[in-house]
Amino acid sequence: MTTVRAAITQTTWTGDKESMLDKHEQFARDAAARGAEIVCFQELFYGPYFGITQDQKYYRYAEPVDGPIVKRFAALAKELGVVSVLPIYEEAQTGVYYNTSVLVDADGTVLGSYRKNHIPHLEKFWEKFYFRPGNLGYPVFDTAVGKVGMYICYDRHFPEGWRELGLNGAHMVFNPNATKPGLSNRLWEVEGPCAAVANGYFVLQPNRVGREDNEYGDDAVSFYGSSQVIDPRGNHVGAIGSAEHEELLIRDLDMDLVQQMRDDWQFYRDRRPDTYGEIVEA
Repeated sequence: MTTVRAAITQTTWTGDKESMLDKHEQFARDAAARGAEIVCFQELFYGPYFGITQDQKYYRYAEPVDGPIVKRFAALAKELGVVSVLPIYEEAQTGVYYNTSVLVDADGTVLGSYRKNHIPHLEKFWEKFYFRPGNLGYPVFDTAVGKVGMYICYDRHFPEGWRELGLNGAHMVFNPNATKPGLSNRLWEVEGPCAAVANGYFVLQPNRVGREDNEYGDDAVSFYGSSQVIDPRGNHVGAIGSAEHEELLIRDLDMDLVQQMRDDWQFYRDRRPDTYGEIVEA
């Protein structure tokens, strides 16, 4: 059996960027101490979830993929020997920003990025104010722990991207989130397992937790945590994360399940892309 020990984290906004960076460095160190080989943080991990409002001051949280934050955590990845998924606010150039996840290998090499393709714009998710839609496709990267893809928060509502990641070779997909109660609760329960089963890979979904009223006062929402790891058969690996408290989840992934699931259910063989034209034409 080939096993990968994976870690995902959930926390709330501390009130300042530096303490968030320190907190996530400690998460990575704690994960490595517990044997984790890959770690993924929540969406926009070093700041508040600023989509609550539309305010230009939050543009200053953006920085390049070769900026100080990625450099710091790439050096940490090398020190710890842990593959790292870093969901950042990317500045591609002045005034051009993306919601991005950067993948760093266990030797500290930055392998590449995924830019969130589906950008919501609705009450307290005013993301089109902050982000351009992604333009890097659905890349999958060979890492020290296997073939890794990334998909960010609202993306998860779109099955086409999950399938693209499977077709591109993913055996595990990390889906960092900032998700609050409401219409999404039931979707949170079903979308991850559905994606895992339909594509025959592991789905790992960290989510923010707690109320960021230290930033937004009465306008704040309460993120519900409940981070989860799902195997290729749609089953949870270990318990779901707390709905209220900060947590570091460590889970062992039996990677042989990817082959087993795809042998048992030949969804890739039986696909009919020749019949799906209206999906992209509509």
